Amino acid sequence: MLGAAIGTFAAVALIGCGGADDASAAQPQQIADEITQNDAALRQAIDGWRETGDPPGSPPPEAVSSEATELQDKVRFLARHPNLTARVLPLLSGNVRTEIRRLVAASRALIRLSAGIPDKKFKVGPPPSLAELVGHYDEAKRRIGVDQHYLAAIHFVETKFGKVKSNSVAGAQGPMQFIPSTWAIYGRGGNIRDPHDAILAAARLLRANGAPGSYGRALFAYNPSRLYVVAVHHYAKLIGRDPYALYYLYTWEP
Repeated sequence: MLGAAIGTFAAVALIGCGGADDASAAQPQQIADEITQNDAALRQAIDGWRETGDPPGSPPPEAVSSEATELQDKVRFLARHPNLTARVLPLLSGNVRTEIRRLVAASRALIRLSAGIPDKKFKVGPPPSLAELVGHYDEAKRRIGVDQHYLAAIHFVETKFGKVKSNSVAGAQGPMQFIPSTWAIYGRGGNIRDPHDAILAAARLLRANGAPGSYGRALFAYNPSRLYVVAVHHYAKLIGRDPYALYYLYTWEP
């Protein structure tokens, strides 16, 4: 199946942030306060970005990128330190607690999934605009019946919305990471590297394997790993319930 690149592309960015000494010196209340302040600043910055168009056709401004990077760094750190996470989460308010719990759980699943896979340098480049991608997700929902937030979550996990341009170690290609034999079934003659064609092909694969009735079964067909299913579920649920999640995840780097 496809998605074999998950250990190389998505999870590699979660590795190596914060050691044991960092965790032992960390103060849970300080971390919780920083997360809460960052969350408010990030949402305010996203509101400003959305004033240019919603979804925006322009790249994220520096105010969004810097706050999103801070969140990404915090999540990476907590994902490496479950004991610290257990002390931080009760100090967060309800919505922020849910957000961080899902982000950390997804990151932790990807770290476990990537264990033992050697690091590999890969090509990166700018992704399509968020406006373009949302249009493709919406089209897939209309035509095929697969929910947009699951397609966005897969796209994020596989290639950070197309930022990663390299093939996987297993030969998976394009923004949704299809191996050619799977693309031959679901690509319908399209271009494996074209975001529009790849997103629709991913929706066809998910629909053929149980979505929208059983996203768990469909995701396992996409990548036969329970850890992969867990990670995508968490990101999809977050994107589906929090209108800001897609915007800050879009800015996260590989």
